[in-house]
Order: sequence, then C-alpha cells, then structure tokens
Amino acid sequence: MNRQTDASVTQSTADASPATIPPAAGAALPHESAALHVSGEATYTDDIVELQGTLHAALGLSRHAHARIVSMDLDAVRNAPGVVAVLTAADIPGENNCGPVLHDDPILADGEVLYLGQPVFAVIAESHELARRAASLAKSDDVVRYEPLEAVLTAAEAKAARQFVLPPMHLKRGSPEAKIAAAPHRISGTFEVGGQEQFYLEGQVAYALPKEMDGMLVYSSTQHPSEMQHVVAHMLDWPTHSVVCECRRMGGGFGGKESQSALFACVAALAAHRLQRAVKLRADRDDDFMITGKRHDAIYEYEAGFDDSGRILGARVEIALRAGYSADLSGAVATRAVCHFDNAYYLSDVEIVALCCKTNTQSNTAFRGFGGPQGALVMEVMLDSIARQLKRDPVDVRTANYYGVGERDVTPYGQRVEDNVIAPLTEALLATSDYRARRDALAAFNATSPVLKRGIAMTPLKFGISFNVPFLNQAGALVHVYKDGSILVNHGGTEMGQGLNTKVAQVVASELGVALSRVRATATDTSKVANTSATAASTGSDLNGKAAEAAARTIRNRLAALAAQQLNGA
Repeated sequence: MNRQTDASVTQSTADASPATIPPAAGAALPHESAALHVSGEATYTDDIVELQGTLHAALGLSRHAHARIVSMDLDAVRNAPGVVAVLTAADIPGENNCGPVLHDDPILADGEVLYLGQPVFAVIAESHELARRAASLAKSDDVVRYEPLEAVLTAAEAKAARQFVLPPMHLKRGSPEAKIAAAPHRISGTFEVGGQEQFYLEGQVAYALPKEMDGMLVYSSTQHPSEMQHVVAHMLDWPTHSVVCECRRMGGGFGGKESQSALFACVAALAAHRLQRAVKLRADRDDDFMITGKRHDAIYEYEAGFDDSGRILGARVEIALRAGYSADLSGAVATRAVCHFDNAYYLSDVEIVALCCKTNTQSNTAFRGFGGPQGALVMEVMLDSIARQLKRDPVDVRTANYYGVGERDVTPYGQRVEDNVIAPLTEALLATSDYRARRDALAAFNATSPVLKRGIAMTPLKFGISFNVPFLNQAGALVHVYKDGSILVNHGGTEMGQGLNTKVAQVVASELGVALSRVRATATDTSKVANTSATAASTGSDLNGKAAEAAARTIRNRLAALAAQQLNGA
C-alpha cells in the first residue's frame, strides 16, 4: 500500500508545472528510507549481497591490559576447522597504524599489548562462526604467551605518573588565583564522571573486495569514509586512489564510527588483499565492546571565588580525561571540553587545564557532544555548590553569571558571544513552566517526605557548532541531471539515521525547482566526492547541504543560460 501511494505521489508531482510544485526545503517530510527501515528492507553493510567465495574474519584478542608478547604459536588456530589464513602485524605491507591524528594506534599488536581486548591476530575462515571459534583460541597460553607488565588503568593513576597521550592543554584569562583569594566566598571540590558506550544498533562491520590493478573496494559502516580510504591505503602501502570506501547508511554512529571503524576496515582489506577474495569482518557485540573506545570518563578538581549574589569572580578547573592507550581524538575532545567549560556564563578570571591521561584501556573516542558535556558539567556542579552555600535558588545563581549583551560577552578563548537571548529566554521558560510555584510545592513535599525526594532544575547550554579546526568545516557534492529530468546527488556526508540524505535532496530539489520525487541521494563514495570531513560536530546538514546547493545552483545557471540562448535564437 505504501509503495503504491508513493508511486502515485511521484507521478502527480513529476507531471506538475513548476508553479504548482511545493517547495521541498523546509517541509516536514518522511525520512527517505523510512519505509525500508520499518519493513526491514534497508541495506546496511552486513546486508550487502555477498560475492561467491566470501570469507569471514574474526579477531584474536589480548588477555592482558599490558604485556609483552613473548611468543605466538598459531598452528592450532591455522589448523582449526574452516580456517583459510591467520594474519599478524608481520603480514601488513605498509603502516601498522589506524590512528586518525597521531601514528600511535596499531591495527594488530606488534610485540606488546596495550589494553585488554587489543587485537593480536586475525583469523580468516569460511564462515563467521568458524572464524570466531578459531579466534577464541587466543585465550590459550599455548597460542600466545605473555609477560605481564604493570598496567595503568585509571586517569588518577596516569595523572600521578604524569603519563599523557598529548601535552596538557592550558587556557588562562586574568588573575584567577588573586580573585579567588580576595573573594568573600569560596568553594572547592573534586568529583568523577563515568564514560558511556555509544551502543549503535549496527555494530562495527567492513566488507572488502579486491579489484583489478591493485585496487580495493571497502564497504564500511563509518562516519568518515575518506579516513577509512586513507588508513587502508597507508596500511597496504598503496596510493589513495587505489582504495574506494563506500557507505550507504549506518545503523547509528554517535561518534563511535568516526575513527574507530578504521581497524575493522583495515583488517578486512588486508585479508582481501592477501587472499584475493572478498572478506567481511563483522564484530560480535562483545568484541565490539572490548575493542572500541567510549565517551571519555573524567576526574575534576575545581575552586572558585564568588560574591554575595553568587557571581563567580575567579575560577580554576582541572579536567583529567581518560584517553586510553592512544591519542585517537582525545586532543580534539579535550579542546572542546576546555572551550565549553564556560557554558552560558561569563568568567572574567579563569584558568582551565585539560589532561589526556594515557591508560592501558581502550582508546576513548568521539561521542555525541565530543567533550562539550565533560566541560560544561563541572561549571554546573560549581554553580549548584554556590547556590547551596548561599542558600539561593540555583536559577538565580545561574542568571547572575550569564553572558551579557554588549558587555561581559567575550569567552575565555576570545570569541564574542553574539545573538545572545539566554536571559529573556530563561525568563520566558520560568514563566511558562510555572517554575517558582512548582519549586515551592516540591519544597513542601520534601519537608514531609523523609525518604522520597523530588526536584526541579533549569539548565542553560551554549554549544559550539562545527569543528574546532577550521579547514575541516568543508564539504563537497556531485549533482547529475539526466536527460529524463531525474537527478542524482552524491555528497560527502554519511547517513546514520539523522535524515541527512533527505535534507540534502530537499535542498537540491528546491534549488532546481523540481519535485523531491525527481531527486535521489545515493551512497557516500570516496570516488565521487573526495577528501571529505567526518559527519560529525553537528555539521552534516549545514556543510553538505550548502555544497549540494552550490552544485545545483551551478547546473541551474547553466540551464538558464542554455534556455535563454535557445529562446533568443528561436
């Protein structure tokens, strides 16, 4: 029924005159794959029809958080049922690295394991289950012998040992020490906040197909196809043009597939290259949990001085993030934490230090907010502490510290806060939510309830959209208009359920003045749009939408010039 309805809509809008075609951009429309999602027909990487002879890979994982590999006797693994090959770091022809920034992230462990669950070898077998069974032999002392080494597991341990993956980050404005010392009131404290698993519904998966003339096609569930292309090429010691990475859609990413899909793409491509057969690596959920990084957990130390109204006069904060065994994206996460510490509040005198602590755990990575929540959280904790000490409503303490308009409007890192409506917005929300009366009612309830307590809070947020590194804020798009009037769009963003392809198609349809039914957005493909940024930092729609708009406008202008020429010549 849905397909018939869609077809009739397509026909009617396709035949409509331009004057009657409704504008596509800005309209509330279903996700372009909604019908496929609910019917189970949407094709994810693991659903791609496998070529005959496809092999399956699984990873043998470390049993120690930190150890030297004394020896590996993989004969038992090679002789396991269905096993075709076993690969180690020695089989990598190029660079044994899949790190996105620093070259400190081995694909397969080489001589030393740095965290529990680190891949040590890869098994390639006739089926997924046979590969998994053979890989599980990594648990045997007869297969891999280790010499355990001292492991650093927490940010506190790493901080005490001054063990970091990157140098400490430091931001200071004014004289916070003097302002804190001279303030009429002071607070200080420490606390910890845990990490978080991305828990995308579709796990990490890659499917690699060897091509002629030393080429490789990699289907990867990734937020960053260009990064996958680059690391696979470096791993194989090939030029980048020999590798194509494609991603039609992901079953969720949330940052967990920005950089950490690289290991899986590299192993699948390595096996496909060595065996000259298609190879799929689909991590079971337990392996996915063991191998991949999470949101950075953190330890905080803070102190602040403030006046009788709760306005902060000076503040100092240290954020110790557990980076894990390698840098991954921890530097960018720490930078955003530093730049989001102020949240919606003006700080005249402040010092912020962020530490990326090196531990023998998974390398933590991007997660929605990308360090922003870790930065803003400590500020909110401080304001709540101030409110308790002064016995004031936390909302009043927050509003006393808000950024101003025309004054008190420059962040600690030098950016002016423009279009600031936080104060009137707060007033409107407090009024429409009946906050004051509800708070009084809750106080009365809590006074008579010794166990069960209720609460209410209002928390503002200032969040920076886009990448901190300016050159990453770019995108590309390729728009084809065919002779029948249908339009095909390819762009550098990746679809992970957020409706990016729908939005980009809407932009193109509006720019060309056609019905949305004439526009189709296809899979993200590095051979179509090259050198793209990750779909991250809340930029996917803005950057790729504008790139598609620019491409469509170029075509529209060409068509307009051609039409004018034809009409004038008639």
